[in-house]
Amino acid sequence: MKKLCILLFILISAVYIQAQDTSSAEAGKVESADAKKSQDLKSGGKFNLPPEKANPVKVARFIAAPVIDGRLDDEAWKSAQILKDFIQTGPGDNVAPSKPTEVMLGYDEKNFYIAFRCFDEKDKIRATVAKRDNVFGEDNVRVWLDTYNDQRRAYVLGFNPLGIQQDGIFTEGQGPDFSVDIVMESKGVIEDWGWSVEVQIPFKSLRYTAGKDKLWGFNAARNIDRFNDEFDSWLPDDRNISGFLIKHGKLAGMEGIKVERTLEIAPSITVSESGRRRRTIFQSTVNNLPSGAMLDPGRFLNEGLKQDIGVNFKLNITPNVTLDAAYNPDFAEIEADAPVVTANQRFPIFFQEKRPFFLEGSEIFQSPLQTFYSRTIVDPDIATKLTGKIGKNSFGFLVASDKAPGNYSEEERDDPGIRPRLGEFLDKNAYFGVVRVKRDFGEQNNVGFFGTMRVFPRQRNFTSGFDGTFKLNPKTVMTFQVVGTHSRRSFYNPETNRAPYRTGNGLGYYWSLDYTKKNRGFFLEAFGRSRYYRADAGFTRRVNTNSIFFANRLSTEPKPKAKLIRTDWRQFARLNYDWKGRSQDGFIGTNFQFQLQGNLFVFTEMGIGYERLFEEEFGPKRRIRPDGSIQNGAFFGAPERSAYQPYVNVSINKTVSKKLSLRAFTGLNWNNFDFDFGNGIGNGFETRFPRISPAFSEYLNSSEYLEYLRLRALNPNDPNNFPPNEPPLDPGRGTQFDLQAGFTYKPVDPLNISFDYTKSKLTRYDTDKAAFDANIVTLRSTYQFTRFIFARTRIDYNSLRSNVSGQMLLGWNPSPGTALYVGYNDNFNYNGFNPYTGQLEPRFERNNRTFFIRASYLFRKSF
Repeated sequence: MKKLCILLFILISAVYIQAQDTSSAEAGKVESADAKKSQDLKSGGKFNLPPEKANPVKVARFIAAPVIDGRLDDEAWKSAQILKDFIQTGPGDNVAPSKPTEVMLGYDEKNFYIAFRCFDEKDKIRATVAKRDNVFGEDNVRVWLDTYNDQRRAYVLGFNPLGIQQDGIFTEGQGPDFSVDIVMESKGVIEDWGWSVEVQIPFKSLRYTAGKDKLWGFNAARNIDRFNDEFDSWLPDDRNISGFLIKHGKLAGMEGIKVERTLEIAPSITVSESGRRRRTIFQSTVNNLPSGAMLDPGRFLNEGLKQDIGVNFKLNITPNVTLDAAYNPDFAEIEADAPVVTANQRFPIFFQEKRPFFLEGSEIFQSPLQTFYSRTIVDPDIATKLTGKIGKNSFGFLVASDKAPGNYSEEERDDPGIRPRLGEFLDKNAYFGVVRVKRDFGEQNNVGFFGTMRVFPRQRNFTSGFDGTFKLNPKTVMTFQVVGTHSRRSFYNPETNRAPYRTGNGLGYYWSLDYTKKNRGFFLEAFGRSRYYRADAGFTRRVNTNSIFFANRLSTEPKPKAKLIRTDWRQFARLNYDWKGRSQDGFIGTNFQFQLQGNLFVFTEMGIGYERLFEEEFGPKRRIRPDGSIQNGAFFGAPERSAYQPYVNVSINKTVSKKLSLRAFTGLNWNNFDFDFGNGIGNGFETRFPRISPAFSEYLNSSEYLEYLRLRALNPNDPNNFPPNEPPLDPGRGTQFDLQAGFTYKPVDPLNISFDYTKSKLTRYDTDKAAFDANIVTLRSTYQFTRFIFARTRIDYNSLRSNVSGQMLLGWNPSPGTALYVGYNDNFNYNGFNPYTGQLEPRFERNNRTFFIRASYLFRKSF
């Protein structure tokens, strides 16, 4: 670990010296005509923008609204503000575009209008009847509307040549989030000369400020897929300036907008009929029987027709303040989370939020330490939030009541061995509260306060803290957050092997420095969470840890016509250590990313990691108690393990044609730890991948265990025959192989087929056996009958669980909030393990199935 620290210090020092060397000359000479145009845009290192781009653009006011049909032949467009002379910013560096593009802007008292005219060869345009939010993989146009002109967040609205939409929120420093949908109308048409798109955006669909002397940040761009994913922007991209929205232009002149308070009511109903496998023996009975003594095959029970009714409310109090509320919201997810490899995992896995109520205004609740993670609110029966921005102050307030923690199943309620333990938790809700405020100052600086609360019987948690972002100069951005936590709950103590109910206070901190120039940059980050840090309303991967990370980037000048367009080279290192100063893990490595002709991207990375395990992180710590007795530790053998872990990986992404794209990843890790958990579904003895450590192998061959097996063979249901206690964990090193491969194929425009295969296998050195071998297969297909009507099938297979899940769905979704879905979900095992006893079932067994109809309708009333 000392070597890692020395290398990290050398790396930071070298890049610091490099960053200070401002007198170094730019390498190479600019000789091409495209590069000369880029040179003409600059003077003294700064871009020479013409007046029509440097000054705010006055948006034309329409007397009559255009008909949104994709054709730009309405009288209104003749008076529109027209923006031309787009610039290629990728893969070229502010050079001439391959094809010309024009964008037109206008507004009236209720709507904002955008139109694009994209010149191209008709037979080479890439466009399909895609589903919403899935158009950036083909030809498209997009705009950014910074409606507060604060250079911190903006709407990003994209459209393909058929007018299909992709919309979201771009947050500076975090990137785009396309899970947000807004109500708007768009149409596109393909002509002999190219294609055009018309868009009508109601002002009541946006949060904004407008009026005399009010400006919006703005930029427009076009993406030409076949030209190495060419990106043409109305404004140039100065890569020597850190940030994205700060480089955009301004819109002015939007006065006389009719201010409306808009009330949205979206009732929903889900009618379903489900069948599921249920226990035939109480779990408490099974727990008190010897392993293998009794099979519980379960029985498949068809439940009665069930309905779930809910309603969502939204009130735009002002154009920049919104109140949302939901009563018994229907949060049934139409699309499940993608399956991931969960074998040998010590820490929780993060999944993105998909539920509409929590996505609205979600950017205000984001912070580096993730003190609020909306998926901790599992099944709310009521929730409300108020979000907005007044002047330089942004705010968000959220409260919710979650019925999931106390909502136990019928089997648990009826089980006489379990019900008494439910006690004060039965049918109790968890209550959440979140407070978030931010204050902007300067061009791109802000400070804020964050507070969260989660209250449940015997679990009370409160957090509060401050954060901020400061732009120190055009190239450097600093971010920080400090959070204190207060909890009343059970805290496990490995010294005593007990979890007393007590008070615990914790501290979390985050700090980063981001330095960005065109061909080089670096990123420095430090964060940590103390032992008793808890954020029950947030996402915490690990506590009692500190982390220092550093990365440096060097990039070549882009050459759009060369075989190798651009190369990025990064060097990086991380060191993690606990609050006693003991190293936990780290790595140092380098990677290269190559962009080549033909939409081909190649990425390769190599390095060496270090991992150190302490038994008190897995369970009790061995010690001699005050009474002289011995407390055994969580590990068999030595109480600490460590290893250096070299690794290498390669990934390739290739767009072959408008119909086919390929992706692949493979990696090898040496000396990775098997934590000796056993992997797969089962009861520990009968499982897909049982423990394979030397300690467990010795246990299985022990005389005590062999005697237990002999007696079980004679009398499987002997209530007094129990296996001897299993040995402690015995983590060991091994080689891990990872593979991911997939493709997306569009045989005809309306049909999209996607296939993905993931494999992860770890083989231990000491026993030469596989700790796990996980294989996940996902097959998805979508047929888009029209822009709004689609049929989708999905099949997922997970070899660790011997489980197959599938869905068939027919949907109609003309606009956000209005939808009709008819679907069927199925889940079964084949040669898998009983979900109740963990015993092997060498046959087909269905776990559950559901047929459902879900409908919702958005009512909008302005007053």
